[in-house]
Amino acid sequence: MKEHLNWENKMKKAKIKKIVISAMLASLTCVATMIIKIPTPLHGYANLGDCIVLLSAFLLPVGYGFCAAAIGSALADVLSGYAMYAPATFIIKGLMVIAAYFIYKQFAKKDKNKLPGEIISGLVAEVIMIAGYFVFEGFLYGFGASLVNIPANAMQGVVGLIMGVLLINIFEKNKIFAKLQ
Repeated sequence: MKEHLNWENKMKKAKIKKIVISAMLASLTCVATMIIKIPTPLHGYANLGDCIVLLSAFLLPVGYGFCAAAIGSALADVLSGYAMYAPATFIIKGLMVIAAYFIYKQFAKKDKNKLPGEIISGLVAEVIMIAGYFVFEGFLYGFGASLVNIPANAMQGVVGLIMGVLLINIFEKNKIFAKLQ
């Protein structure tokens, strides 16, 4: 009986730890999204939030990562005056995490060198972001007009990918990744 309670306590602590890390990453996503905002032609903005979105995919189980990225990014839209983007952002950033998580995990199973998995999964996630905002803005402004934001979203994706990969490697090198697990 005592062993069962001990195991239960460990499971509760692990769940609480994941929730706290998810909340931290949601906050970081929100802040990183809001700190540097580069306006785009169709009333949106490019930002640094994607690096934390990718970090959420690499560090957390998929459901927790989804919540961290989707909530943090959507909250940034609401707080920045882009509330009409928040529902689309929630879905797009969540889908980014799902794709990055599963692709990253497949590469991690096959290869000790995680860099190719980080790059490919991040690249797929950023393509989802670009396509997601293209479709969303296409319905808002017309698909011809939404083509205008593809370069800005692509630049945001490139920066997010580079910074996300750098951050996860810094975390791994300093064993921060292992401490969070």
